Amino acid sequence: MSNLIVIASYSFPLDANIAKAALSSAGIPAFVADEHTINMQWLYSNAMGGVRVLVAREHESAAIALLTNNFSLAVDAECGSNIETCQNCGSKNIELHTKGRVPAYLLFIVIGFPLFFHKHGFKCSDCGYFTET
Repeated sequence: MSNLIVIASYSFPLDANIAKAALSSAGIPAFVADEHTINMQWLYSNAMGGVRVLVAREHESAAIALLTNNFSLAVDAECGSNIETCQNCGSKNIELHTKGRVPAYLLFIVIGFPLFFHKHGFKCSDCGYFTET
C-alpha cells in the first residue's frame, strides 16, 4: 500500500468511481478508498477527506493529467451540441445558473419546511440576462 498515492478526493463515491473508470479505460490501475464508509455514513465524507482515488506512484503524472483534462469541447463536437449564446446581447459568456436558490434556502431555514421555488437555466455573465431551460 505504500506504493499507492492519492491523486483525487471526491465527496461522493459515484464521482470517485467515474474517475476510476476513466483511469482504468486509459490502462491506469486505480483503487477507490473509503467508498463503503461514505456510503454508510455520508456525513463523514468531509471529515474523512472524502472518497479517495489511489494509483501507483509510477502512474501519478499520467493519472493527474487525465483527470484534469477538460473533455467538454470534445463531447460538444461529438454530440453536435452548439455553444449557447445570450438571447439578449448575443454574448457566448454564459453559465449554468439556478435562479431563486438563495431565497428558497433562507425560507427553509426560517420556517423549517422546504418550499423550493427555484428555476434552472443560463445566465449571461456580461448583461445578467437569465434564460430558463
